[in-house]
Amino acid sequence: MKIKTDTLTGLSLNLVVALCEGHDIDIEDITDPWLVLDGIAFEPISKYKPSTDWAHGGPIIEREGIRLHRSHTGDWWAGSESDPHRPISGPTPLIAAMRCYVTSHLGDEVDIPEELTP
Repeated sequence: MKIKTDTLTGLSLNLVVALCEGHDIDIEDITDPWLVLDGIAFEPISKYKPSTDWAHGGPIIEREGIRLHRSHTGDWWAGSESDPHRPISGPTPLIAAMRCYVTSHLGDEVDIPEELTP
């Protein structure tokens, strides 16, 4: 299923960030998909939350040089060093930053298994 990156949230956003980070996803058991790295399943996707947990999203923001700005309306905007003229918005700094990260790596739309969409 194709989804616009600037609308991703929750599990879908975290899943796509994991893919950008080089993980595969084992969806053999759709109720409990796992992150896979180098062929080894090591963590349930439900525990990987870069869009809500600074311990996961913060290092990506720092490594990628993502800049954050809060607008006068309260929305957050994130811009990447690789594409500074194309900021992406979100309701929180982490959601904006992870949407920006995904957009800079995969473009404006991504394919997500329908089983993993909210």
